[in-house]
Amino acid sequence: MTIQEYARIIRRRGWIILVSVILAAAAAFGVSFLQEDMYRATVYVSTVPARPDWGLGNMAKDLMRNFGANIQTPEVAQRVIDRAQLDQNPYDFLGHINIAADSSDFTIKIEARARDGEVAKLMALTLADEFIDERTAYYAQQDKDNRIEVKIRSRAISYEQYQPKPIINAVAGGVLGMLFGLALALVLTWMEADLLRTSAAVERTLGVPVLGAIPAVSGQKESVQPAPQPGRVGAPKTA
Repeated sequence: MTIQEYARIIRRRGWIILVSVILAAAAAFGVSFLQEDMYRATVYVSTVPARPDWGLGNMAKDLMRNFGANIQTPEVAQRVIDRAQLDQNPYDFLGHINIAADSSDFTIKIEARARDGEVAKLMALTLADEFIDERTAYYAQQDKDNRIEVKIRSRAISYEQYQPKPIINAVAGGVLGMLFGLALALVLTWMEADLLRTSAAVERTLGVPVLGAIPAVSGQKESVQPAPQPGRVGAPKTA
């Protein structure tokens, strides 16, 4: 298809795309108000080797994945719940926790999500404290030069609301609506592909030049009334 044909499709069926964008954006904006408020808090735990040794540093990087896996266990979650006096079960708690280890700067990110921002902060900080206490007790039995120092980078953390976000949802819904409307317009055009509407389409399909076109007749044809026949002249009446 040529650019002119695409432009013709947009002119003819642009209203489909516009309606799809409006409906999808409005639906996404409305659904946002049905979502419950959710907040998240993030704390970073530093796991730095006690001495600047290449071998110890590589070992610390390898252990970070193990640290992240050990944090996300029901046993650790239950201890955190008891410690923070949270009204949750371990599996719900773990469902609202996200752990990510970054070996480039020896940090473990602990992200907690909750309906209350302060609860999210409490979950994240308490889980970090539980992990640090467990690691500190373990490395206290090791030689000081072979330890990995584990500590919270900063306790001054905040929380942010990540759900709902009506504007972002509306923009995303509008983009999806535009794609759907464009696809629908192309499908309708493809269904009419057998109809030759322009002389260029005729020449491209048949491979012969168009010499002329019969213009469409506007209006209805006037009905032709039959000509009246002359009346018969009768013979004069006799008295």
